[in-house]
Amino acid sequence: MEQVLDVPSQEVITRDNAVVKVDGVVFFQVLDAPKAAYQVSVLERAVLNLVMTNIRTVLGSMDLDESLSKRDEINARLLSVVDEATHPWGIKVNRIEIKDITPPRDLVDAMARQMKAEREKRATILEAEGARQGEILRADGEKQAAILEAEGKKEAAFREAEARERLAEAEAKATMMVSQAIAKGDLQAINYFVADKYIHAIKAIASSPNQKLLMLPVEATGVLGSLAGVAELAKEALTKQRSSGEG
Repeated sequence: MEQVLDVPSQEVITRDNAVVKVDGVVFFQVLDAPKAAYQVSVLERAVLNLVMTNIRTVLGSMDLDESLSKRDEINARLLSVVDEATHPWGIKVNRIEIKDITPPRDLVDAMARQMKAEREKRATILEAEGARQGEILRADGEKQAAILEAEGKKEAAFREAEARERLAEAEAKATMMVSQAIAKGDLQAINYFVADKYIHAIKAIASSPNQKLLMLPVEATGVLGSLAGVAELAKEALTKQRSSGEG
């Protein structure tokens, strides 16, 4: 039958001179009763002394961080040593479990402050990294927006220039056609030419930034009506020119 033996708490000094309190539990069973009775005076006390001594030995060979993080390794080392040492007593040690390893209060507080500082440091780093990524994304977005805006302006300027070019070509072509028609004595062409120049002049005056009100003389409405007369005079002058040339 397996027996359980509580190991009382004791102070142990680690390799880096930290003082910790350690307790545990031992599970063993008696295989040879005569040996357990006659090879050792008080079996349970002997087992306890052996376990407590080896706890001090094992933890004394470790730093505090190791003793707190390598619980399984401590248990395995204790079991190996104690089981071999108690074999002549006719018992079998099945398990040794360290229950608590408690550093002194000031050390616990210092460790808590260190952990808090580490968490705050990581949080600050993550926050800074997040802010940096945000700035990168914002700058990238502004860059893309600027590129799109520039491309839009470039496209608009190109289309505007293209429109002006087409308008200039159309005006040049119209002027050439009117000139050819005038040379042939076409009255409609003369009327169109004079009216077009007049309308463009009025439009330029009206579109001036300083022009708020455009006043036309009463005679202005008759200007367009007199264009036919102007054209007729131009035709007569052209006819005389041709006649003198033939003479």
